[in-house]
Amino acid sequence: MALMARVVTGTVAAALVVTGGYAWADIHDFVPGILTIGPEPAPPAPFPTAPGATLGAAPTSVVSTLDPAAPTPGAAELQAAVDAVVADPVLGPSVGVVVSDALTGEVLASSTPGTPRVPASIQKLFTAAAALSTLDPDSVLTTTVTQAASGRLTLVGGGDMMLAAGAGDPAAVNGRAGLDDLAAQVAETLRLTGGTTVQLTLDDSLFTGSATGPWADDIPGLGFAAPVAAVAVDTGRLSAGEYAPRTDDPAMAAARTFAAALGQHGVTVEGEPTRGTSGAGDTVLGSVDSAPLGQVVEYFLHTSDNTITEVVGRLVAIEAGLPASFGGATQAVAQQLDRLGVDTEGLTLADASGLGDGSRASATTLSELLAVMSSPSHPELRTVMTGMPVAALDGTLSDRFVATDAAGLVRAKTGSLPGVTSLAGNLLTDDGRELLFVVMADQTPGPGQWDARAAIDGFVAALTDCGCR
Repeated sequence: MALMARVVTGTVAAALVVTGGYAWADIHDFVPGILTIGPEPAPPAPFPTAPGATLGAAPTSVVSTLDPAAPTPGAAELQAAVDAVVADPVLGPSVGVVVSDALTGEVLASSTPGTPRVPASIQKLFTAAAALSTLDPDSVLTTTVTQAASGRLTLVGGGDMMLAAGAGDPAAVNGRAGLDDLAAQVAETLRLTGGTTVQLTLDDSLFTGSATGPWADDIPGLGFAAPVAAVAVDTGRLSAGEYAPRTDDPAMAAARTFAAALGQHGVTVEGEPTRGTSGAGDTVLGSVDSAPLGQVVEYFLHTSDNTITEVVGRLVAIEAGLPASFGGATQAVAQQLDRLGVDTEGLTLADASGLGDGSRASATTLSELLAVMSSPSHPELRTVMTGMPVAALDGTLSDRFVATDAAGLVRAKTGSLPGVTSLAGNLLTDDGRELLFVVMADQTPGPGQWDARAAIDGFVAALTDCGCR
């Protein structure tokens, strides 16, 4: 018991020493604790008070709107200008003209507006309007690679004929999605599964029917368009240049390019790609997306690209439940113009782009469509009006109206075929009035279209200068 007492007493004493030492250290702030001999800390700063939200200044328009009271050109003076251009011998004997007021829709002057004529590429306005009034402008075309079984891949075309062979460019429309990016995705997945030797199938079944339809046999070779396909690199061009010759099988050429890209990423493709279809239950190994549809439409309006216009026409057909073919596209586009309330009497469409022989449209049909697209009741179509080239600035009007006061004041779609010159769009007069115009000449006598274009440009430029009262 005495030993136990001494142990307890020693333990307590040691604890007191330790405790006392810690307390001393705490007081002098050498160790954490509540004791201190330091000065009392200053009180904390008050919590900041945020000022309440207040209304800012009223927003101001960066771009001034047109004055609805701006004077309209005199009808008699406008008609005299129309009669003069119609009588110009460089335009030939078949000329249709309509000039109308964009705000009211009133036709101010015209000449044989109801006669169907060859529209050439101003026909692309029909396809653009049909697309943006039926399809989501933010939708994209997706190119996919699927796997049905180990070692069997399928490249599935989703309608993108503007793929880049290498990496995609997020700032581009032509080349937004890249086959090299797609190959990198697929190769990474295959490395994880351990199967890097594959066979490649091409599924280009999205579109049906003839790939060239009503076009002349030399169109692809001359570079005016490629056979329409569900997938392609740079619209099938065989070399650089706007009118470079096109391959006769853009989809298979894209499949071979993709196979080579897989090889660059360590995947061996056995043999040549073959055609087939991807099953609904196949596993998706990778995908790349095109630019949004709204940008694609603007692209073909600016560049007058026939191939991409035909692709978009087929998308309109698919949305309408029609075959994704030349015939399905033209039917779907014409039906949508009717739904928009456009007078389509005499309208015949051979294709969606205006390249093929057989299309006919009146200046009235085009003028009414311009009025619909300019109307506040169809905001979804404003992209068509704003997507047309600007005089002396961009697209197919970049080298026209350069030496005139109309530079920057005309926005229009061009059209040109052998013996055909057309122009349709809107302009701003000196008085600040917006006019819509259509000029179609489909029997021009010259071997080229330079004189006819100059005559039409002169007429349109005079409209921008027109007070006409």
